[in-house]
Amino acid sequence: MPPRIDLRRQDIANVVKAFYARVRVHPVLGPIFAAHVDDWPTHEEKITCFWANAILFERSYDGNPMQVHIQTGDVLPAHFEPWLALFDETLAELIAPPQREQWSHLAHRIGRGLSFGVTDARCPVGSIPNLRGG
Repeated sequence: MPPRIDLRRQDIANVVKAFYARVRVHPVLGPIFAAHVDDWPTHEEKITCFWANAILFERSYDGNPMQVHIQTGDVLPAHFEPWLALFDETLAELIAPPQREQWSHLAHRIGRGLSFGVTDARCPVGSIPNLRGG
């Protein structure tokens, strides 16, 4: 199967590494990630595998991002906006168009899904899900 986006695994790894360097110093996201990640190289490799699966259709990732984001307890829907902004900044520096726009679109779609899931998980049982993400 051809890749979803014309990228190499090394391109993905470079973006992930640069992105998490930004996350670690971000005033809002940095402390949240620091509370959950104590081995950055391992985390970056896992996320590289996530993106390699989503973009290259590798079968190297076996996690459940929705469950992870819900279980942390401190990830809020509002955190996805700065996360995506940092991700887009990183893509703009490292990936040329049209691959940059394709990856950004995919990241925003995934981010919306995670935001909806985090929002829904915080709703009382039996309530109507909020599909607007906030």
